[in-house]
Amino acid sequence: MSLNIAIIGAGPAGYYTAEAALKHWGGAARIDIIDRLPTPYGLIRAGVAPDHQSIKAVTKRYEATNLGAGVRFVGNVSVGSDVTVAELLNIYDAVVLSVGAPHDKPIGIPGDDLPGVLGSAAFVGWYNGHPDFADLQVPLSHHGAAIIGNGNVAIDCARILAKTPDELAVSDIAGHAIDALRQSAVRDIHIVGRRGPHQASFTTKEAGELGHLERARPVLRAGDLPPLADDAALDPGHRKMVTHLRSFAETTDTAKPVTINFEFFRRPVAVEGNGKAERLIVETTMLENGQAVGTGELHAIPCGLVVACIGYRTATIEGVPYDAANGRFDSDDAGRVFQGLYVSGWARRGPSGTIGTNRPDGFSVVEAIVADGVVGKGGDAPAALDALLNSRGVRATHFDHWQVIDAHEIGQARPGAPREKLVRVADMLGLLG
Repeated sequence: MSLNIAIIGAGPAGYYTAEAALKHWGGAARIDIIDRLPTPYGLIRAGVAPDHQSIKAVTKRYEATNLGAGVRFVGNVSVGSDVTVAELLNIYDAVVLSVGAPHDKPIGIPGDDLPGVLGSAAFVGWYNGHPDFADLQVPLSHHGAAIIGNGNVAIDCARILAKTPDELAVSDIAGHAIDALRQSAVRDIHIVGRRGPHQASFTTKEAGELGHLERARPVLRAGDLPPLADDAALDPGHRKMVTHLRSFAETTDTAKPVTINFEFFRRPVAVEGNGKAERLIVETTMLENGQAVGTGELHAIPCGLVVACIGYRTATIEGVPYDAANGRFDSDDAGRVFQGLYVSGWARRGPSGTIGTNRPDGFSVVEAIVADGVVGKGGDAPAALDALLNSRGVRATHFDHWQVIDAHEIGQARPGAPREKLVRVADMLGLLG
């Protein structure tokens, strides 16, 4: 008897879970991958930097999974409002939550609610064409921008602000974003971190890219670097990344008009301005036992845009236990919430790791389903879901619909770009007729 599995979330975690299920059960499983957007691929489509097209090639692997026997993509369906988890548990033999962590963690400082203060999920979603953020107001009329965080997302945000329109034109950046960036007055970009270069979590590739931008140069205060001999204690990858940072402190190139300033040992304490963000107040820090400790010395960074790249949280879903302290669903080490309900990816671990880090989660969940003795209870779950959605007037999309959207976007691409994204759900559905 076929095992009916619903996977909620059509991003990397969802597809790797589907791939693991196919490897274990093959044609004996029927898998519905459900997503609230009409399009699949989650953060690959709307989170990976638009100028990193090689990373997005992983969607070919997900496409192969989606075209496998017994696998369906079911888009434009919101779990929690269009259909509940309890209803899915009644229809399917197992339900896996792979919904990611789409919400920004708040900065938690005075003024963080001023216009001009954004989370990275919102800012990245804006330039990547996520429908939730297509109409986001991103102020670019001030010469300064502050980006809080010392990870790759912070570098992505800085790089997008720093690149020329010509550099961005060959990416799949959203049309509204490149139009706005063409008019941008931002020339001084500040990447703000509480600790130092050795504690930064940039990867070598991301850091190195900043040294090869057409109009922008990275700047780092030599005094923020630890003694060169201390680099020997780092792992090779991290040491190479720090080598890039050291080169930024040595550069004498002042011809490029845009600066990307690494503000190490700076702790954000407030955003100030007259009705909008105009400056970020930071406190100089020092390390004590690896922790950043404030010195009391304050400094103002002039900026009209503040982007917080400090982490993400999973949205709560009625009926699913939630770990509020860590911003994710409450599950055991195998990804089991309870027998029949499982979780994978960021919704299980929190926002950590690379795209490929989600793959072991999928196999762990399949092992948990097997260990729990979950068996097919009969019935046609896909047909039952369709009937329920039809009764509520929910218009689901499927993979053939995505292929129509995909072909349209590719056909509408500006010269040199891979696609021109549709950024509104109504336009996507309108295209489908």
